[in-house]
Amino acid sequence: MRVRTYAVTLAVALLPRLVAAQGSPVADALRDFNTSQGKNLTAAADLFPADKYSYRPTPAQMSVAMVIVHLAEGNDFFCSGIAGVTKPARSKIDTTAGKPALVARLKETFDFCTASLAKVDDSKLGEQLPWFGGKTKTRASIEMITAADWADHYSQLSNYLRLNGMLPPTAKPKPAM
Repeated sequence: MRVRTYAVTLAVALLPRLVAAQGSPVADALRDFNTSQGKNLTAAADLFPADKYSYRPTPAQMSVAMVIVHLAEGNDFFCSGIAGVTKPARSKIDTTAGKPALVARLKETFDFCTASLAKVDDSKLGEQLPWFGGKTKTRASIEMITAADWADHYSQLSNYLRLNGMLPPTAKPKPAM
């Protein structure tokens, strides 16, 4: 009986350490994706000539500038919500701001995501967070939506680049070593 009590006590004492050793794979993956997509999306925005920021393949689609403004606003909304921090108070920026201002804002919002997501872990993936229309979604759901949004808009800008005779950043050949 005494051995069993010791074994249970030891297991209960070690359980938090075992869980902690697993880390936060979902949060880690989101941080990694933020880094890669932030790099790719800002590089794609940099590649577009300033005079092509109004380009859109069809009237129903967003222009390059619209995509960048949308991403910047989304980054502040999603990353502040996921991290449980206050969304930054930024001056309003619109599609007429010009390439340098739009690219700078996009970089600024990815920097905010990097900083705000740094301390996020997987302990509250089931927590309900505010969503559009007064609804809520789980933190896990919002993390997945955020990653999907970055991928969606990188694909969109990649297609826009190709339609304008340019290769997207991830399609460029790697320099030989």
